Amino acid sequence: MKNAFKILTLLLIISNYSYGQNISKRIDSIIKSHYHNNQDIGISVGFIKNNEEYYTAFGKLNKESKTDINKNSVFEIASITKILTSNLIAQAVIENKINLDDYIDDYLPKEYVLHKSLENKIKISDLASHQSGLPDLDFRKLIELNSQQPVSSVTKKTLTDIINNCSELMDYGQYRYSTIGYTLLGQILEKVYSMTYDGIIREKIIQPLQMTNTLTTEFNTKNITTGYNPNGDIQEFFKWNITASAGLVKSNASDMITFLKELLRQESEISKAAAITEKIYYKDESREMGLGTNIMTDDKNTIYLKSGDSMGQSSIICYNRVGNWGIIILLNQRNSKMRQNLLNEIYETVLK
Repeated sequence: MKNAFKILTLLLIISNYSYGQNISKRIDSIIKSHYHNNQDIGISVGFIKNNEEYYTAFGKLNKESKTDINKNSVFEIASITKILTSNLIAQAVIENKINLDDYIDDYLPKEYVLHKSLENKIKISDLASHQSGLPDLDFRKLIELNSQQPVSSVTKKTLTDIINNCSELMDYGQYRYSTIGYTLLGQILEKVYSMTYDGIIREKIIQPLQMTNTLTTEFNTKNITTGYNPNGDIQEFFKWNITASAGLVKSNASDMITFLKELLRQESEISKAAAITEKIYYKDESREMGLGTNIMTDDKNTIYLKSGDSMGQSSIICYNRVGNWGIIILLNQRNSKMRQNLLNEIYETVLK
């Protein structure tokens, strides 16, 4: 009987391994096909299923380089930073430092003076689910001022002027993507932890998970990719300064899979925080939002995802808690259509 049990266990292990390898080969084939049609764009993909990691990559660090992109190559994950920021907000909730239903009034730096009509109106959860109604940064104008570093001209005064001069929330309770909302969340974190955003994300996510190639304010490393705009011209990585919590992080497939693995672990602090971010805080006919996380459901699956597009790179992260899988896709050119097509094809033909 014991021998029969051992044989059954071994067969299950072999079956799971073969299943994982099959998925890996199918994903690799899809990525290879897309790269064949877009050979100027470097791609790095990481995938995790039942705690097993798989990686594939195509292309060079830049158009002049002879170095292949691999799982350790650093990309600009841009707005995927917001998933990390919302996880930090949820960790602060677990630590009883904030409550998601708290109004932002008492958590903002003293330079902010909310108009009377805005007092006790906006909750922390409103900022994190993009429904605060606050005006946002005008990226079109910022790009006109400096196409390589649009946020370089955004200062504390820029932000306080926008908030302090706002007397009416134009669409409170309605979804509108907001960089300034996540900038304010970063400042709230800084106030409750008495640390910089950079210090908080390092202490609570990067260092505990040993994400050694996940970079913030300093990102001069030999394995970094070059970013290209949609026209194929070189685009600098952003220096996010005061808007850090909206898009600061640079990372790679290996480190982001480490983060996904932690999200999928039931007992970890980061996973417990993620469970808070995965609750629905906004819903309309076409969208469900958690905290910084898009929620998509069909008959059998609920997946959580977030895309990131800088001026020169595109990325997307996606995971399914029930299916126990996650994926990160990184491109060294801004190409949101290709990034989305890759995920759609992988999901429809392999993961679904």
